[in-house]
Amino acid sequence: MIEFSFTIRDPNGIHARPAGLFTQKMQAFKSEITVIKDEQIADGKKLIALMKLRPKCGQTIMVRAEGEDEAAASEAAKEFLTANL
Repeated sequence: MIEFSFTIRDPNGIHARPAGLFTQKMQAFKSEITVIKDEQIADGKKLIALMKLRPKCGQTIMVRAEGEDEAAASEAAKEFLTANL
């Protein structure tokens, strides 16, 4: 299991477009991807679940990858979040 935290920098937070692109990118991996904000947990491969977290600018999320390709999934998630949010 690999975990990392990320603070949202986009003034709009995680809205529909980047959330959709993130979930689409994460579906390429076999590992389970979990996004955690405060006490809420969402499947990182499901758009609606991620949108329900309603992450805003300045808030920190935790991303957890667990499975056979967790290192690649974690790295891809970090790269995406850094480039887009």
